[in-house]
Amino acid sequence: MKKYNFRNDILPLKNELYQLALRITLNDAEAEDVVQETMIKVWNRRDSWETIESIEAFCLTICRNLSLDKIRKTENQNLSLDNNADNSFPADNSYSSNPEEQTVQQDRLQLVRTLIGQLPEKQRSVMQLRDFEGKSYKEIAQILEISEDQVKVNLFRARQTIKKKFIETENYGL
Repeated sequence: MKKYNFRNDILPLKNELYQLALRITLNDAEAEDVVQETMIKVWNRRDSWETIESIEAFCLTICRNLSLDKIRKTENQNLSLDNNADNSFPADNSYSSNPEEQTVQQDRLQLVRTLIGQLPEKQRSVMQLRDFEGKSYKEIAQILEISEDQVKVNLFRARQTIKKKFIETENYGL
């Protein structure tokens, strides 16, 4: 297939791998560990790189699997999303919004983060890869090792669940 170079093809993926690991593990230190373990595993499999169609999908799959292994071991699934997730959901700092509007918006974003954190693992992974990482259905299917139809179904269900719970909470409170 293609000849890959660790420095030029794989090392630049470390930020993307970190974001994926962070969204799954919800912990900065664990995400860093996962990325390091991913790089080691990819390096150790360098003899089979020529047979890999997409090195990015290969790396993301390893990262995802290691992240899932981490959270299974530490049982961190009930934590909210990343403490520094403000990068994912930037606050509206425009001059037109007053402090009350900003507080309401921040509360809503925190609610969405919490709701995403409560999704089943597969739905959460699909939603994160599609809506936060901007991956295509085909790429997500390769990374998660499921069909494109399963990607679409999981994404639809995740969005519907978030929407339903958000509306319920907004209308009736916690």
